[in-house]
Amino acid sequence: MNEPERDIDLIKSARADMRAGRFEAALAVLAPACASEPANAEALYMSAVCARYLKRFDEAGALLSQLTAAAPDFGRAWQEAGHLARDTGDVPRALTAYQRACQYNPALEASWRAQADLLARAGQAQEAEAALAQAERLKALPRELVTVTHLLSEGKLLKAENLCRAFLKQHPTHVEGMRLLAEIAVRFGILEDAEILLENAVEFEPDNIQLRLDYIQTLRKRQKFAAALREAEALSAREPGNPVFTSHLAIEKMQTGDYETAVALFNTVLEKLPADPATLTSRGHALKTWGKQAEAIESYRAACRARPTQGDAWYALANLKTYEFSDADIAEMKAREVGADSGPNDRVHFCFALGKALEDRGEIAESFAYYVRGNDLKRAQSRYTSEGMEAEFAAQKEVCTSALFERQAGKGDPAPDPIFILGLPRAGSTLIEQILASHSQVDGTLELPNILALSQRLRGRDRASGGAYPGILHDLTAGQLAELGRDYIETTRIHRAGAPFFTDKMPNNFRHIGLIHLILPNAKIIDARREPMACCFSGFKQLFAEGQEFTYGLDEIGRYYRGYVDLMEHWDAVLPGKVLRVQHEDLVADLEGQVRRILDYCGLEFEPACLEFHKTERAVRTASSEQVRQPINTRGLDAWQKFEPHLGPLKAALGPELAP
Repeated sequence: MNEPERDIDLIKSARADMRAGRFEAALAVLAPACASEPANAEALYMSAVCARYLKRFDEAGALLSQLTAAAPDFGRAWQEAGHLARDTGDVPRALTAYQRACQYNPALEASWRAQADLLARAGQAQEAEAALAQAERLKALPRELVTVTHLLSEGKLLKAENLCRAFLKQHPTHVEGMRLLAEIAVRFGILEDAEILLENAVEFEPDNIQLRLDYIQTLRKRQKFAAALREAEALSAREPGNPVFTSHLAIEKMQTGDYETAVALFNTVLEKLPADPATLTSRGHALKTWGKQAEAIESYRAACRARPTQGDAWYALANLKTYEFSDADIAEMKAREVGADSGPNDRVHFCFALGKALEDRGEIAESFAYYVRGNDLKRAQSRYTSEGMEAEFAAQKEVCTSALFERQAGKGDPAPDPIFILGLPRAGSTLIEQILASHSQVDGTLELPNILALSQRLRGRDRASGGAYPGILHDLTAGQLAELGRDYIETTRIHRAGAPFFTDKMPNNFRHIGLIHLILPNAKIIDARREPMACCFSGFKQLFAEGQEFTYGLDEIGRYYRGYVDLMEHWDAVLPGKVLRVQHEDLVADLEGQVRRILDYCGLEFEPACLEFHKTERAVRTASSEQVRQPINTRGLDAWQKFEPHLGPLKAALGPELAP
């Protein structure tokens, strides 16, 4: 019997002991699973419960610390931490733990009820009533849907999907079932299915606010910004003074590029909730993207003052790349990072912010330690594996052959509008985009998720076996390929301002160059490449808003870079001359020469404004937003070298051909 099968049997046996009240026996049964590598989360959780029932509180606390370190978003672990704190008389810590439990798993009825009880005792009647309402809502839900929510919170998506679909076969118009299935579809990247489910659910229950908020978010993910904005405007019109609705409207205004209105709406919210840290942070993001750095800094600082544990506000300051933290700032971040009031996500943000602050001061060893800690915490929340990604790379190479492109040649939409800038994040793609966006014939947009969403849609629903994509590329007809290309052109039009060409700088699109070429054969593709060590380490020390899970480990990012280079060599072989490679170091060393080369490839006349890209006023939403608002410089090219003594795992992962 292998170790996972053994652990399953041990857990089943221990559950039987626990139901019979034999907690000592259950602990003995669970011990091997707790000692396995990596430790079994369910076994640790059950052992902590047993230790608490046996009133061995120190042992229970140690088990929970081990569990939350390994699985920081495990909701039931935080619920048990709440029970432990309550039983030992630490009411503030119990309340914090219960709140965190519900944040990670909103189906924990016991945590909602415990919150309601503690809040009522503290005289917070309104908050207690809200928590109790959540508990009653869960109590009224069918047990199947409560289980689906538990499975979702623990990342067991296939089990959640199967159970939810079985429930909806029996109850096809149950709106909460439809909402949960839509959430599962979003997590799988099947956004079209999610939109249809939510659209139908909203028709059944138009006054269900959660449905409407989920619908707006899904429309945004599908890049249907105009539709999302209409829905947000309608919601705000229902209750003009509602700060939640106003905030959502502000977010949708940001997505359509109306930062002035977005900031005004955030200000309206702050008139009612002047110290709301989330609104202050969001307002800072809008101001930063709008190019108003000083005002953005003040908004972030206000968020830090309002809630000192607001880790993302502290990190937002670091992510400006130009902000200098004081001694007092660094001391406070260090204290907050280890404080009991900081949640796992706050700790991640503090670690990355401290890494940047200490790097700027030249305190390299301590800086690296914080980068490692932040990445370790983030990786514990991710289900990314290098093996899975390498299998995806291999599938592209196997399917996307010269024969495929010869047979499907010229069948897509002939529009020459898109200029795809792809590669790895932190490789200089924002600089290339800013240069092109400074040209009168090019609109700069952002990292558009349309191609990634299309690849997910083509996979279909058989996700257990990897799905139909990319194999399905052999079966698509000329009409289907042309329709997919037209759909891309139309759904991205909202980001354009009327120029004949536009950029799409989603870096991950390099994995789908075959798909891009088939549906848009006249699109231009630029591979933004940076020296391996510099690129990988820059990604390792960057905390991304979402995605890019491969960056949260030196081995993972090194293997990803190696796979990227290998796949790009494949594209060069099967689509010769299709991709223009731009080396970041060459661009910095010879700006005009490389700019002319890029423009020639795109079929554009040279314009001097492209050399003065830093003067171009436009919204920039990436981590390099402040850097591309400065003239070209060599700062940062070799920043990784200060950390070289610590980067052995990265060199090993890259291999001798790529590592120095």
